Amino acid sequence: MIIRVRSPEGMHRVEAGLNDTLGLVLEKLAPLMRAPTADAIVLTRDASGQEILAEFERSIVSLGLKHGDMVFANVAASARPSAEPTSEGTAQAPRESAMRVQQDAVDCELERDSGLISRPRDTKMCKHGARAMCEYCLPIEPYDSAYLEEHNIKHMSFQAYLRKVLADHKIRGDISGAVPANFALPLEEPEYGVRSKCPGAHAPWPAGICSKCQPSAVTLQRQSFRMVDNVEFASRSVVDSLLEFWRSSRCQRFGLMYGRYEVSRDVPLGVKAVVEAVYEPSQGCEEDGVRVNLGPELDAEVARADAAAAACGMQLVGMVFTDLTPAAEPGKVLCRRHADSYFMTSLECRLAAYMQEQRPSACRWARGGRFGSKFVTCCVSGDADGGIDITAWQVSNSAQAMHRADLVVPSSVPSKMCVQESTATRYVPDVFYRYINEYKLAVTANAKPAFPIEYLLVTLTHGFPLEPHPAFRASEPFAIENREHVHAMQTLGVLKRHIVGALDSPERLAVVLADFHLLVYMFGLNLLGADEVAMIGRIVREPMEAAQRAEELMAMSGWQTLVLMLREAADSELDPHGSVATSSSAPAASGPWACRHCTFVNEGSATSCEMCALPQD
Repeated sequence: MIIRVRSPEGMHRVEAGLNDTLGLVLEKLAPLMRAPTADAIVLTRDASGQEILAEFERSIVSLGLKHGDMVFANVAASARPSAEPTSEGTAQAPRESAMRVQQDAVDCELERDSGLISRPRDTKMCKHGARAMCEYCLPIEPYDSAYLEEHNIKHMSFQAYLRKVLADHKIRGDISGAVPANFALPLEEPEYGVRSKCPGAHAPWPAGICSKCQPSAVTLQRQSFRMVDNVEFASRSVVDSLLEFWRSSRCQRFGLMYGRYEVSRDVPLGVKAVVEAVYEPSQGCEEDGVRVNLGPELDAEVARADAAAAACGMQLVGMVFTDLTPAAEPGKVLCRRHADSYFMTSLECRLAAYMQEQRPSACRWARGGRFGSKFVTCCVSGDADGGIDITAWQVSNSAQAMHRADLVVPSSVPSKMCVQESTATRYVPDVFYRYINEYKLAVTANAKPAFPIEYLLVTLTHGFPLEPHPAFRASEPFAIENREHVHAMQTLGVLKRHIVGALDSPERLAVVLADFHLLVYMFGLNLLGADEVAMIGRIVREPMEAAQRAEELMAMSGWQTLVLMLREAADSELDPHGSVATSSSAPAASGPWACRHCTFVNEGSATSCEMCALPQD
């Protein structure tokens, strides 16, 4: 018998016996379609791809195929041969590539959940007994539109969106098992740049371009899902530290939020980012903003903070910045971000897209092994009542793709994002967006030269726990990094005065070490080995056994070396940069001297500036 197969390469005719299995037919079809393996071919009964034929051991007759029947085939995108040869010669099949993806623990936990939302028995419509169910009380899917609208959920969770996509492929319930063989991965990130490996017979871009490598027109629409649903600050002290800096200096502040991702019960299959600490990298502070250099210096600081967070079982989850302006009324701040002005500026959106692009979210159901990002952004600003409020948000996957393709640039109008012009090396496709006009009609408009940034934003909720149990529970916080502007410095002298009273007590030492800023500074001294770092991490992660772990730490050689150095060095022998100074290097007492950093005139007996806290020499 002959089975007709329609594929993007054309029509194929495969001869098969009555007892041949489907797997044998795919092996005959693979060389005709130039597929790397038979498992890479997706065979369906109809052109829509809804009913997949994946029972390889069954005969084609038992599957209902007859002589002359037509089926449809395609090669999975992630299994197509690459234009450049790899070490194995061909790309891996989708199932094998999915097995190599290491997802976040929260995603693996949610995949084991069916996601079904149970409903109580309707006393009016349900006519059955207590042990039966009907259409009015059956559990509903987490992406049910009526449920989302009833509970005012504007964006469904990513896992709910994934279940909606997989439902179209007849996959429901627990999805924690292996990716089915001969299954095309359903998720793919948008790509708005010119295809780099075009199969067309022309010179690569920018020397040549064709319809196959040219990106299609972009139509912006609000994203229906979000990668993170809620931002939870472990305690109010996390935000209060930023507010204290602003109150003392009237300058804005930028920080990186460290914590973990957990399951959120507020939305079906939701994810929340729990923020335990904020690390403040080197930055220039002004009354109307901050300056952060996104370069090797920032990368080195982030690497040190990442190492301290990893020891405590945490990771980088987002960034936060302040935008506060005092009002004329004491104790009030101006409300600058509202519906009549803007909620986020185009520059902030561009920064968020850059940060999210640097930290993608691993997903085994996506081609390429990544989909979106769980990196969140928070802004501390004034509300309509003159108080201080927090806004949490992300940018959409389309915003990341536009940033990746260098299509947009911030504008002078905060609420508008500009579309760049095409150049000899940059191809910019047509960009459109849809909106509802004054006649309640959907209208498509050209996004050039600028469009509202609301099409790029995904809003999140935020809050604080009713019963806080922060991981960093130190009663007296250590000096925060990079705060010389308000006379706060991290030195060995400050470290000695902070922990010297707890060196002989494991209970007090366990409390003192539960401070993220202290750990980042202490690990950066490179005096502690991997064993000491791991033990300090256990002190933070295991509060019930913290005293016992602290006692074990006190017996380790690396910790004893640090304690010995601190005890033998007097406070006066430690200069502000943390190095031990000799008596001959101390400046002799003289008359008043002007600081070479801030020009403040100090008394002759002072060895450091009273204004900026920097040394005299």
